[in-house]
Amino acid sequence: MKKAAGAREPGQHIVESAQASHVARGGGLPSREKILAFIAREREALSDKAPGKIGKREIARAFNVKGPAKIALKRMLKDLEADGAIERRRNSLHKPGLLPGVVLADIIARDRDGDLLAAPAEWDIAQEPAPQILVMAKTTQKPGRPAPGPGDRALMRVELVQGAEPGEPAYTGRVIKLLPRGNTQVLGIFRADPRGGGHIVPIDKKNVNRGELSVGPGDEGIARDGDLVAVEVLRNGRLGLPAAKVRERLGAVDNERAISLIAIHAHQIPHAFGPEVIAEAERARPATMAHREDWRAIPLVTIDPEDAKDHDDAVHAERDPDPANPGGFILRVAIADVAAYARPGTALDREAQDRGNSVYFPDRVVPMLPERISNDLCSLRPNEDRPTLAARIVAAADGHKLSHSFHRVMMRSAAKLAYAQTQAAIDHGPDAATAPLHASVLVPLYEAYAALKIARDKRGPLDLDLPERKIILDDKGAVKSIATPPRLDSHRLIEEFMILANVAAAETLEAKHQAFIYRVHDEPSLEKLNHLAEFLASIGIKFGKGQVLRAAQFNGILARVKGTDYEHLVNEVVLRTQAQAEYAIENYGHFGLNLRRYAHFTSPIRRYADLIVHRALISALHLGSDGLASIANEELAEIAAKISAAERRAMAAERETSERLIAAHLAGQIGASFQGRISGATSAGLFVKLDETGADGFIPAAMLGHDYFRHDPARHALIGSRTGQMHRLGDIVTVRLVEAAPLAGALRFELVSETAPRQKRPSSTNAKQARRDIRPDFGSPHSRRADSGAAKR
Repeated sequence: MKKAAGAREPGQHIVESAQASHVARGGGLPSREKILAFIAREREALSDKAPGKIGKREIARAFNVKGPAKIALKRMLKDLEADGAIERRRNSLHKPGLLPGVVLADIIARDRDGDLLAAPAEWDIAQEPAPQILVMAKTTQKPGRPAPGPGDRALMRVELVQGAEPGEPAYTGRVIKLLPRGNTQVLGIFRADPRGGGHIVPIDKKNVNRGELSVGPGDEGIARDGDLVAVEVLRNGRLGLPAAKVRERLGAVDNERAISLIAIHAHQIPHAFGPEVIAEAERARPATMAHREDWRAIPLVTIDPEDAKDHDDAVHAERDPDPANPGGFILRVAIADVAAYARPGTALDREAQDRGNSVYFPDRVVPMLPERISNDLCSLRPNEDRPTLAARIVAAADGHKLSHSFHRVMMRSAAKLAYAQTQAAIDHGPDAATAPLHASVLVPLYEAYAALKIARDKRGPLDLDLPERKIILDDKGAVKSIATPPRLDSHRLIEEFMILANVAAAETLEAKHQAFIYRVHDEPSLEKLNHLAEFLASIGIKFGKGQVLRAAQFNGILARVKGTDYEHLVNEVVLRTQAQAEYAIENYGHFGLNLRRYAHFTSPIRRYADLIVHRALISALHLGSDGLASIANEELAEIAAKISAAERRAMAAERETSERLIAAHLAGQIGASFQGRISGATSAGLFVKLDETGADGFIPAAMLGHDYFRHDPARHALIGSRTGQMHRLGDIVTVRLVEAAPLAGALRFELVSETAPRQKRPSSTNAKQARRDIRPDFGSPHSRRADSGAAKR
């Protein structure tokens, strides 16, 4: 194929950009710092261009390294790789711990020089501090276009700042697009004035330092004294207070059903579909057999949580009759064909992209798509025809994938099953619903899962053991109980089928050179690995960094502490070492799953990324006219940045709602004592997680005793300067509840007693036994682990 005039070979821009800043030195060797800067800079450059490679050859060409110096360059790259400063992925070098080339960012302030500072939107600060971005001003501003300012949200192209000092911005960013500025909205309690109007006491966690707001007579709307309200902040105030107008009454402050609304409004999560979107969804009609294969005779089944309302994936397995694949299986994973109803550029599509994903609260779901689509046309109900996009996968007896293909089909679910029901049928015998399916459907599924588990164990994904809790509400919306659902093989079966289908989707799209969005999870940064090594050394475990980093290394550490008093502590620290998973158009693999390429394909009802992948498959495989329209890499990168931020927004809202519900649940138990573990240590005090409820609370450092406690980040501890007393992450504590603030989701404790895990240290004998005992599994559908989106909710 001829290239257009002016077109460049992949990687040519690497050479040109380096030559522009590096004078040829007759084969001299660049410094380590220049190589790292070059790799970081060129990864950003590649994010909106044709995929390219950054390897030894490209670096040698860029810096004019010739002859014997190439051998020295090779040694230098090996040293950088051994030190963890770079890693090799698919024969390309990559510096771990970087932001993607395009991010959705909030402009948060100005620095002393008046320059704007930004941070990635909805960053999970519970895992790590958000990196700061210095916003580069444009030399010329187009007429009519507003200049960015504090409070704005923007899509930015970012670049790493080499040699940035601690406390300085780690990135520079240039604004690609300013997003519409929403109204300045505050959540609070309305306190009525007998003369009319009143004032607002803010409760939003993001505005903890904001003072009260005045509400003029008539601006209170239908709000009554004590109501939870959302208000818009106005420009002018009275009595010296900023003025506000009530925009929405969320309900009485003592109504638990209003608690999830706090997070919805605080994070500005779209929760009401507009008339145009609803009308478009209602006009949708069931898909026909046109251009579809007929899979209705295949007994595919859905397996979901017992309380699931939508069922968007179905599975089937059978022995492969091909004699060339002895003991192998044919697997089928059928996913609701959302692309048949949500077409690109429609109101339904725009709304789904704005939402990014569904958000799950204990009392409600904020769906990405209207119920007409998610709970009706795309819900794979038993004995009803439903359109799906399906993967047919051939696996060997040891679980590794031999081949796969994708098909647009019409299916008819044979049964709607629950996880516990499915597991009970295998463990204890079938019930009336599962009896007809036991031998022909369920047994082959579990046999196929046993094979996939062999391949999974060999692959060695990250295996953290951190139980997840589920809040169960009563009819009034109050907390009834907090349970830790068991992890069943039925959960793991669905996860493995979904992961395999996700991998197949990514491989197909790469092979077809089709643009799409990857699900990526970077390896931990060098800084985090150094902190982990210091912590592990303090409990007698050596962490070797002089090798290519793999998830299996973390699993080895977890195996060493399994069954010891350090088990919970080390699991928490390893979790905090991990990077955040995200969506990106550049592929740097999935570290947690230990996969070289990965995409989200299996939940287009609740994730916009999956819908993009469905459309990409339809286009690449010529399965219809409703695929992914021609789209520039830059636009796809913008979508990836937006939905990554939406995912973080959803996680924060879900977490804050759980905290508020549990705080309300415990508010009547002031003075009671509870057992828990120290879950965090800062200079201000200790965070404690209660064993029974999973509630998080705080002990101020001033309440720890008559000593000055200094924070030791390497040990994750507070240490008394005079007594040497140590309060460390993972220590078992008994605390007394002093204060509960349900609307803030805050609990304050005082320390009653503490037991540090010092009884025995991990040994090599323990390690060997633990490796035999360990059962690697990636995590529950609600997991906080490296990629909670690996399976479904």
